Amino acid sequence: MHYLESPTRNLFFTGKGGVGKTSMACATAVRLADRGRRVLLVSTDPASNLDEVLGVTLSNKPTSVPAVDNLSAMNIDPEQAAAEYRERMVGPYRGVLPEAAVQSMEEQFSGSCTVEIAAFDEFARLLGDENATKDFEHIVFDTAPTGHTLRLLTLPSAWSGFMDDNTSGTSCLGPLAGLQKQQAIYHSTVESLGDSSRTTLVLVTRPEASTLREADRTSDELRELGVENQALVINGTFEAQDKSDPIANAMDQRCKEALMAMPNGLAQLQRTVVPLAPHGLIGIDALRLLGRTEPNGEMARNEIAGEERVSILEALPASALIDQLASQQHGVIMTMGKGGVGKTTIAAAVAVALAERGLKVHLSTTDPAAHVSATLAAEELSGLTISRIDPAEVTEAYRQEVLRTAGDGLDEQGRALLEEDLRSPCTEEIAVFRAFADAVAEGEDGFVVLDTAPTGHTILLLDSALAYHREVSRQTNEVPESVRELLPRLRDSDFTRVLVVTLPESTPVHEAQRLQQDLRRAEIEPFAWVVNQSLSPLVVKDRILVGRQQNEEPYLREVFTQHAKQAVIIPWQLDPPIGIEGLRELTADKASC
Repeated sequence: MHYLESPTRNLFFTGKGGVGKTSMACATAVRLADRGRRVLLVSTDPASNLDEVLGVTLSNKPTSVPAVDNLSAMNIDPEQAAAEYRERMVGPYRGVLPEAAVQSMEEQFSGSCTVEIAAFDEFARLLGDENATKDFEHIVFDTAPTGHTLRLLTLPSAWSGFMDDNTSGTSCLGPLAGLQKQQAIYHSTVESLGDSSRTTLVLVTRPEASTLREADRTSDELRELGVENQALVINGTFEAQDKSDPIANAMDQRCKEALMAMPNGLAQLQRTVVPLAPHGLIGIDALRLLGRTEPNGEMARNEIAGEERVSILEALPASALIDQLASQQHGVIMTMGKGGVGKTTIAAAVAVALAERGLKVHLSTTDPAAHVSATLAAEELSGLTISRIDPAEVTEAYRQEVLRTAGDGLDEQGRALLEEDLRSPCTEEIAVFRAFADAVAEGEDGFVVLDTAPTGHTILLLDSALAYHREVSRQTNEVPESVRELLPRLRDSDFTRVLVVTLPESTPVHEAQRLQQDLRRAEIEPFAWVVNQSLSPLVVKDRILVGRQQNEEPYLREVFTQHAKQAVIIPWQLDPPIGIEGLRELTADKASC
């Protein structure tokens, strides 16, 4: 880990979902703590799995990790942070103002912005207020997948600028007076992010063309934000040890080709290369072994006791799943799951299969970091249209709509106040929510296949539906039919089919389990699970791949016996599933056999 040769106080780990950010952040924190440094490990991901990786129950306060001296960890829980933030803002007025006024304040702080600003407030405090972390020498941030991390990192400047320029003294968060004392911390946060002596941004990627391209785009965007001190980790590199294994050879070749084509910007960064491990990275012992070698030169690994393999005959054939989905003739199909499990690929494969049955299909994404057009390789198919909910585009369209409707008839001062309100950083969240509701509504006239953002942000979107509903109403004076009908449509099992996508590994399966529980609390019942990129249906000989295949067995058993009503197994593909033909292979009968 070259970035630990002279480590800065703050280390951020970011990258595309599923590249191993949490593993690298945890391994880094453990390594620093083992050197005797006092370390705080923080997750800003709403779908954090730090608890499982470290083997300790965490909260939104620093908790000591018993197995590692000098190491504490915490999760920034957006909902809990929002509740505490709301009480900090409203509490001082209880018993001072009339009850009706206090209730009005509580209502205002239940809006869509409060969850975001509260989570951001915690993040800014840890980064911008050294008194809050004075007991620690290093702060290691395990962040949400790229698109949402970039959103988080832009908020210090966005909120500081909004408060500097605001003339009305109010916002979607109520009176700004309560925020003014935070402004110094927000400015300090901006300075800290851009200070190379204090902050290092570690881009984690895998040796895959798409993840390397995204890492390169992220690197450029971070520089635009003033974050210049960057390092690169290429996680999961693979070199075939058994040349008679075609799967191993294909993985080896794909890895080499991706690294050869690495964008020039990334190639200039200080680089750490971590080989693919034959086992899961759960527990402190596994984290300490990450990337290390044994005296004989072989990668250190844990031996996994063999058990009777799960019969893949229990899996539903992929083509049968498509038949079930197609039988409705219209509606919404949503792929959900942890970042990096292949939601975009599965969504595109389902869309292609439905279109090839002669059905009208629109494929779209709510994930800021997803690129469905790249998955289709810009190929066209009759009956299939694709789009992306672009935050900048939908935000500008939403602003113009509100000014055209709610702003109609306002005097000059009233219109100026409305325009100021719409410059709030929260407006983007509301606009994306509106676009999501509009996309779901399109399912009345055909199929809409939605590739959603990673788990935590999707759940926040659903949990916040009523709050967004109120916020849209506040700004526009009316609630569109698509927003009004969103939750009923999502809860209608004849209209919305949710596919929970996972990998046959500990963290993706357990996050998918939590996702399913959250969906059921929202009265949304998952339709099927899709276990993607599995080695279990394949014949492998390479030692690393045999170890990973053995590691899949308990998680496949867990999916089939405890979680899924029905599930499809998609094997790892020799050829990348890109373009119409590659996507077609995923839903062919042989994909599940």
